[in-house]
Amino acid sequence: MSSVHWVGAGLASGPGIVALAEKIETLIVWDMTPDRADMLRTQVKGGGTFAYKPLDLRDAVSVTNFKAMIAVGDIIVSMLPAALHVRLAEIAIGEKAHLVTSSYVSPEMAALDVKAKEAGVVLMNEVGLDPGIDHLFAHILVDAARQAGALGLGNAVEFVSYCGGVPAEKTDFTYKFAWTPYGVLTALKNRAKLIENGAEKSVDKAWEDVSRLQILGESFEVYANRDSLPYIEDYGLSGESNLQKFVRGTLRLEGWKEAWADIFKQVETADADALKKLSDILWQKHAYSEKEKDRVVLYVALSVSKPDGNEWVASLALDEKGAGWKTAMAATVSLTVAEAVKAIRKGTLAAGVHAAITNVDDCRAWLRGLQEGGVSVKAQNIAL
Repeated sequence: MSSVHWVGAGLASGPGIVALAEKIETLIVWDMTPDRADMLRTQVKGGGTFAYKPLDLRDAVSVTNFKAMIAVGDIIVSMLPAALHVRLAEIAIGEKAHLVTSSYVSPEMAALDVKAKEAGVVLMNEVGLDPGIDHLFAHILVDAARQAGALGLGNAVEFVSYCGGVPAEKTDFTYKFAWTPYGVLTALKNRAKLIENGAEKSVDKAWEDVSRLQILGESFEVYANRDSLPYIEDYGLSGESNLQKFVRGTLRLEGWKEAWADIFKQVETADADALKKLSDILWQKHAYSEKEKDRVVLYVALSVSKPDGNEWVASLALDEKGAGWKTAMAATVSLTVAEAVKAIRKGTLAAGVHAAITNVDDCRAWLRGLQEGGVSVKAQNIAL
C-alpha cells in the first residue's frame, strides 16, 4: 500500500496526522524540526504511530533525501504555505506520486494538469474547510434540490456560503489570530464578485459591503470574498435562468466592522511594508494564547422560491470549538485533507489537477468520515 508523506506539522496539521496514524501503517511526517511531530505522536491511540523525517526545501541535499523516499503511487500532503504547493506538485509529478493541498487552485497549479495526467497522478486541492467542506455542503444541497424537482424550472434561486474562524470567547476586537495577520489584511483588499438581485456585482473592498446574517439563532457579520462566479458552474447552477443570489464569503462576529474601522483605514492606504508592520502589531495584541479556544462556523444554504409562493429551503452548517493541538480550524482543515488521502488510496480519483470533489455520493462519504472524526454537521430540511 502507498506511503503518505505529510509535509508540514504546523498548527493546522495535528488532527489529520493523528487520524491517519491510527488507520494506516505508512505515514511519514516531514518538518524542519521534530518538536511538533514528537508531541503529536503522543496523541495517537490504538497502537498507531508514524515516522518523522527532516525536510528543508531550501536545502538541496534535504530535498534529494525527500525525493529518494517517495515511491510511485505514494501521496504527498502539502501543509506548507500556498506558495510552496507547486514546488511539491512538481516533485510529485517527477516521482509519479499524488499530491493533496487544502488551498485554492492557483494558475500555476492548474497549468500542471496535462503533466499530471501524463504521469497518471492526482493533484487534489481545495480539500480543507473553506475551500473544502463548503464544497461538500454545496454539492449535497444542489443535488437535494434537483432530486426534489426544484431546479431547472425558472424558479428564483438563492445560494449563500459563509465561513469564518473566530475566537470562542468574544473580545472587544472580535477576532484572534492563529498565525501572522498579514494574509488576513491583504485579503481585505481583494475584489469580490457575486450575484445579487439577479445581477453581477463587484465589491472592491470587503468592508464596503458587510451585512448581517442569522445562523442557527446567532447574528453574524458577513461579506463576499474572492470571485464567487466560477463556482456557479462548479456547483451545477449555471443552468438556472433565475439565479437571484450567489455568494461565497467570510463570516465574522457581530461588531467586527465597528471594531476594525481603524484597521480598514490603514489597510486602504498601506503599502506592503506598512501592512507588515501593522501585521506585527496585531500579532502582538491579538494572537491566541496556547490554551485559548478558537471557533469555526460554516453555513451553506440553498433556497428555491416557486411562483405559487412555496419554497424549497435547506442548509448545512457546522460550529466547532477547540484548543491546543486540536483547534477547530486544525480539525476541520486537516481531517478533510485526511479524507482526500483516503480517497486517493482507494484509487477512485482520475489523474490531473482537481479542486475538491463533485460526486455527491463521495461528498456524503467524506462527511461521514468527518463526523466519525468528531466534526458535527447541523442539517436543516435535508437528510444526510
